[in-house]
Amino acid sequence: MSTIKYFLISALLVCSINTLAAEKPSLPAVPDFFLEGPSNTMVRLSDLKGQVILINFWATWCRPCRIEMPVLENLYQHYKDDGLAILGINIENASQSAKREAIDAMISKMKLSFPILYDSDKNVMRNIEKHLLNKNMGMPTTLLIDRFGNTRHIHEGYRQGDDKTYQQMIEFLLKEPSKKLLPFDKKRLTFLVSSD
Repeated sequence: MSTIKYFLISALLVCSINTLAAEKPSLPAVPDFFLEGPSNTMVRLSDLKGQVILINFWATWCRPCRIEMPVLENLYQHYKDDGLAILGINIENASQSAKREAIDAMISKMKLSFPILYDSDKNVMRNIEKHLLNKNMGMPTTLLIDRFGNTRHIHEGYRQGDDKTYQQMIEFLLKEPSKKLLPFDKKRLTFLVSSD
């Protein structure tokens, strides 16, 4: 009788855990990219897999972008040690020295410590517009990606209070299991029962 109880409890437990950990509906994954940042640093999106990633597309001419940047810095400082990575992707032509200086001056003035990358030819932006948004991107546009590389949230524009939405999503994604649980496995369940 105790073996049957153990079997039923084990079966319910395994099914419950798998149900809770089932993949949440997500949008298409962000296509991998490789971009340059200040001081010729290079960042590849796929190198950050395993972290929750916030990607923010912005421009110096965009007023909401300038308002949002300190908010993103605060989120970064608060959650970076918990597994959050933030990438700010500037879409202006940073290959022109005057424009690059303006971008770098803004980064310095705002004391941004998260990586800022240059999408001077807008290839990353266009790729995301084509494969993820199916429309032209507004500025700013923020994407939240879970630890497995799934796009979980897209937000265009910025208004006061949007940071609360970001914070809730970040906390939710950081609390998700960092490893996928195996699908229901009858052999594994039998092993648990027979080890009694």
